[in-house]
Amino acid sequence: MKKFNITIAGGGSTYTPGIVLMLMEESYRFPIGEIRLYDNLASRQEPIGEAMKILLKERHPEITFSYTTDPEEAFTGIDFVFAHIRVGLYAMRELDEKIPLKYNVVGQETCGPGGLAYGMRSIGGVLEVLDYMEKYSPNAWMLNYSNPAAIVAEATRRLRPNSKIINICDMPVALENIMANILGLESRKEMIVRYYGLNHFGWWTSITDKNGKDLMPELKAFVKEKGYAKETEDYQHRAQSWKDTYLMAKDVYALDPSTVPNTYLKYYLLQDEVVKHSNKEYTRANEVMDSREKEVFGTARAIIEKGSADGYTFATGAHATFIVDLACALAFNTKERMLLIVPNNGAISNFDDDAMVEIPCLVGSEGPEPLSIGTIPTFQKGLMEQQVAVEKLTVDAWMEHSYLKMHQALTLSKTVPSASVAKKILDELIEANREYWPELK
Repeated sequence: MKKFNITIAGGGSTYTPGIVLMLMEESYRFPIGEIRLYDNLASRQEPIGEAMKILLKERHPEITFSYTTDPEEAFTGIDFVFAHIRVGLYAMRELDEKIPLKYNVVGQETCGPGGLAYGMRSIGGVLEVLDYMEKYSPNAWMLNYSNPAAIVAEATRRLRPNSKIINICDMPVALENIMANILGLESRKEMIVRYYGLNHFGWWTSITDKNGKDLMPELKAFVKEKGYAKETEDYQHRAQSWKDTYLMAKDVYALDPSTVPNTYLKYYLLQDEVVKHSNKEYTRANEVMDSREKEVFGTARAIIEKGSADGYTFATGAHATFIVDLACALAFNTKERMLLIVPNNGAISNFDDDAMVEIPCLVGSEGPEPLSIGTIPTFQKGLMEQQVAVEKLTVDAWMEHSYLKMHQALTLSKTVPSASVAKKILDELIEANREYWPELK
């Protein structure tokens, strides 16, 4: 059986060790010949790379491993790129969150002004990796889960229309894991779901088991009372900000009890509540820097110091298994049903064809085949049209270096109360992002 060569772009990410571990665990179904890490920041990647080198040598010596900052080394002779880059690292995420909060506007890494700021930074980074792939391994697939996925997907649709990129998000997968737990199922893969929306902006309309039994009534009864706040061991280890998010899903659910919602909708539909409960001095970026950042790099340094990974491990997240599922579907033509971000092209019949929507697709060796959704209700359609326009204007701003388009994007965002507040936030974001954004005129 063919063994696949994988490059993980964003090799210095705190998620990289979990993905490497998942690739090892899943190697029985997705054989790996080589894993390479690529990052343009050597100092950040080195501790992760050295720790992974020790771990792989001990546990899977048959897998070739390397890490590099050289694009030719990283992208020559590979089959897949798993991309999770974060341009500006957590220091910029902190500003994405804190600048809007100064004006009592949602401060979040992928939603609202912070998400648009992050999008403006991410576009160039993802395009750069796609161009390296085109140069050195033109037949390789990029499985991209760099955030904010919606803006990146819109930019690559327009600027690299022929590239072999599939944009994915693990949030629906993580929520489906919780749903399966609520329903007493062993795995989310026992569920067949229908879902539509945009990235971080969608609704489940149907969930059945494989025999066709409707699981929605039981799930809705739970969500109506508790959101997704299911008391499990994993839930107990969650930060308070996540627990609040899971609980608030019940308030979003109340707006359309015929569906169950993605948790991120709270940022658009309950903005005032979100801001009221936000700590303007200590945001999610601070939580991550004080927890996952320290834990992952601490473990990596401990492995390096000991010269062995014996007794050490890293957490693997929902996104890691999802990526392997997707890679298997592409490699082995499995036609697995997955939620992906794809051009609408009539799948939602009363929505723009060129909108990047998140819907179920069957995935084979030719890529995703979107499933038909039909028409969607006025409430969701209106929300989605507004948000798609925001995302398109942001990509316009990046392409045209347009201050006006970026001001329009912020003004149109449902999280921002007025054009004047949008301008104040934009001017601060421009100052903070001088190193990363195109100069807007």
